[in-house]
Amino acid sequence: MAPPLPGPLAHLAPLLGHYGYWAVGAVVLVEDFGVPAPGETILIAAGTYAGAGRLNIVAVAALAFAAAVAGDNIGYLIGRSGGRAFVQRWGRYVFLTPERFRTAEEFFTRHGGKIVTVARFVEGLRQANGIIAGTSGMPWRRFLAFNALGAALWVGLWATLAYEAGTHITALYDEITRYQLYALIALGVLAAALVGRHLLRRRHRS
Repeated sequence: MAPPLPGPLAHLAPLLGHYGYWAVGAVVLVEDFGVPAPGETILIAAGTYAGAGRLNIVAVAALAFAAAVAGDNIGYLIGRSGGRAFVQRWGRYVFLTPERFRTAEEFFTRHGGKIVTVARFVEGLRQANGIIAGTSGMPWRRFLAFNALGAALWVGLWATLAYEAGTHITALYDEITRYQLYALIALGVLAAALVGRHLLRRRHRS
């Protein structure tokens, strides 16, 4: 008998009950190339089920990791094959001029590994980081390495916490996501500072 899932996880009980591991893999996969889907939530719910003996935690973690890496690589291919042309054609309408786009590419090339790893833990960035990496021209092997690292850390954190915490996971999740907001603000400030420094250096050299 599956345990009742707490709070916001409850609506995933029928999906996990019917499809089990397949649900985890499919939802994590599609979330990671930009489709709005509760990838992190279903990972946590599956970890809770595993803690109650309904699923195997090793299988949950392995499948979520594989789906996360595969999904981000699909996003990377989307960005690499069509993203640049789209930005160059339509970017000026959202104030993304060719000069600003080149600056963003240079920034991502220099700091992209850190961004890809951290993006896994940030809602919004998790879904888009593969597409951004592909659009900016980040080398695929470099992207794959940092993407796999971020996926391993992300899956390891949430699968382990859900497995150990059981039905108390929602309170723990709320506490952690509160600090994620502060981390995102700090990351944004750091990114703006680095871009600003880069632009000042280019202006002084010209």
